[in-house]
Amino acid sequence: MKSPDTSAMAFSSEAAETAKSLRTLYFVRAAFSVLWALLVTVAAKTNPSLAMILFIIYPAWDVLATIFDIRSNPPAAGKVPQYVNIVIGITTTIAVLVALQRGIAGALVVFSAWAILTGLIQLILGLHRRRQLDGQWPMIISGGQSMLAGVSIFLKANNSDAGVDILAGYAAFGAFYFLLAAFRLGKTINNAPVAA
Repeated sequence: MKSPDTSAMAFSSEAAETAKSLRTLYFVRAAFSVLWALLVTVAAKTNPSLAMILFIIYPAWDVLATIFDIRSNPPAAGKVPQYVNIVIGITTTIAVLVALQRGIAGALVVFSAWAILTGLIQLILGLHRRRQLDGQWPMIISGGQSMLAGVSIFLKANNSDAGVDILAGYAAFGAFYFLLAAFRLGKTINNAPVAA
């Protein structure tokens, strides 16, 4: 009688634990993005100062979420893309803060560059995780769309009517893809072997 492949079972169990942690993180990120999009849409019309604070908060939140993403992964998993994302997020938060002193256009250009870079990282990370976790296609698509959104934000940045509220759609799409990814990770969790 052939004994079960314990290394495969351990790998699958580890993948299931990672999937559970990431699913929780994705639900939190989706909720944050929806709330942020709603607040920034309202604040852009009624409280420009709050809208500017929300603008600064968005890349800073991404840094915090990336730290939780790192903690969700097994110790042996490569985390270079996440660490690069943290550096980019901190730099972007500072750059947005500085750019806002001169006007919204420059801050939108900074944000657009951030969206392109983080989209690329998300795309790479999704492709890498696909081998272990499956269910990463929403994150892969989201990464590609983030890059396209960054280009769109850049092109709109110098329009006279461009404001922080143009970022609400970016956040809303992000929430949609985080929700899709969270639900899709359920397959990895359900397919994991049950410990005897």
